[in-house]
Amino acid sequence: MIKVVVVDDHEIVRKGIIAYLRTDDELEVVGEAGSGNDGMKLVMDKVPDVVLMDLMMENGTGIDATAEIMRTLPDCKIIILTSYYDDEQVFPAIEAGAFSYILKTSSAEEITDAIKKAACGENVIEAKVAGKMMSKYRTAQKKAHDDLTDRELEVLICIGNGMTNQEISEKLYIGIKTVKTHVSNILSKLEVNDRTQAAVYVHRNKLIQ
Repeated sequence: MIKVVVVDDHEIVRKGIIAYLRTDDELEVVGEAGSGNDGMKLVMDKVPDVVLMDLMMENGTGIDATAEIMRTLPDCKIIILTSYYDDEQVFPAIEAGAFSYILKTSSAEEITDAIKKAACGENVIEAKVAGKMMSKYRTAQKKAHDDLTDRELEVLICIGNGMTNQEISEKLYIGIKTVKTHVSNILSKLEVNDRTQAAVYVHRNKLIQ
């Protein structure tokens, strides 16, 4: 039997979800709460296997409740069930420790399925949310030097090789003023303070073979 707690500040929604869950012999609803703080206390008391957690509630958000529950009961699986899928809600919820993230547009069967999967260690992420997560992951993987132009990258590698502005000018057949402009742009884009830090960046990111 999978023990479930439902936390949602909309009583009609909460009661409707509970009524459906109780038709499934594999699930046992052991408690319900209408706020994040009350939900957190209830979960600590009941220690359920899975929690259906709304996000935007008065007297404690679902994000705060999730973070606190995860600190005390790390094995508890929290499924965010919400109408929101904007960045301001998705990423803090996932970072707080939410196991799954589904929308209230999901069918009753999909919610039940997500609960059973969570109990077995399999998470469910709404497609729109998964897309946002992948986008953020790709952005996080992007390196600062990816924003450099081809010429700026050439200049950066020269800096990594310890070359002076004059040497870079002669090697790349460009004027000293142009070199200085490129160096200034490079430092800005890499968010480093000087050439030494730029050179360290080159070697740290293995831009010189």
